Amino acid sequence: MSVRLTRYVLYCFGAIALASTVSAQSRFTTIVIDAGHGGFDQGGIPGQRVLEKNMTLDVALKLKPILEKAGYKVIMTRSTDVFVPLGTRVAIANSYPNAIFVCIHFNSASRSGASGIETYFYSTESAPLAASIHSAVVGGAPSENRGVRRRGYFVLRRTTVPAVLVECGFLTNPGEAQYALTNSYRQKLAQEIARGIVNRPALAARTAYTNRSSQVDVGLQPFLDQRFVHESKARHHRRHTTSKRKKATSTEKKSSSTEKKEVSSEAQ
Repeated sequence: MSVRLTRYVLYCFGAIALASTVSAQSRFTTIVIDAGHGGFDQGGIPGQRVLEKNMTLDVALKLKPILEKAGYKVIMTRSTDVFVPLGTRVAIANSYPNAIFVCIHFNSASRSGASGIETYFYSTESAPLAASIHSAVVGGAPSENRGVRRRGYFVLRRTTVPAVLVECGFLTNPGEAQYALTNSYRQKLAQEIARGIVNRPALAARTAYTNRSSQVDVGLQPFLDQRFVHESKARHHRRHTTSKRKKATSTEKKSSSTEKKEVSSEAQ
């Protein structure tokens, strides 16, 4: 085979591969934006001052025109303060086979010190999207990085399209709540989520049963803050040390009890 022919063949194969990637990327032309909670479902925990349902809706409404400008068709599961059942949200997403489903939430905890941004996915097809969105949001926010995690939440487990749930910070954390209350920060969140969607890697088409599998191996979680790994190891070490101390104390008590019995026996 001549050098010219070899180059031509390699060019053809490269063109086919590129066309396949572009096709996979452009297949998802619709974005379904799901603003978490709504109506009587305020989100968060009892007594929370900043209502999650309001923050999620505002970020979703800001995200819509950004994605439309980028050329996507955008569907909102809710555009006002109304309650939409989870099943309805999933049904809306599944009615668009060429869609990507992005669910927007804010976190909450009884401990006010809890903070950070985390992103969830369920199916393997959704993992690249989750990684891309998470990387963009964390890169543009002052909050801690809590990582990308796999969870079987209803809206992620029941969707038949790539689906991601973004937790944009803790509204029970004074600092993050203050950020969320500013219009410019919510706009920033919307812009970074959009950037993560637009810059995502090519997503593979989902097979019929992949999303139902409990055997999906997602490997090492990307963007995991090593601080959490060290804290986890520290907690494990403390538990292990405490357990050893308890066992040692128990052994000492048994030994002491035995000695007392022996002394008592000798005295008799």
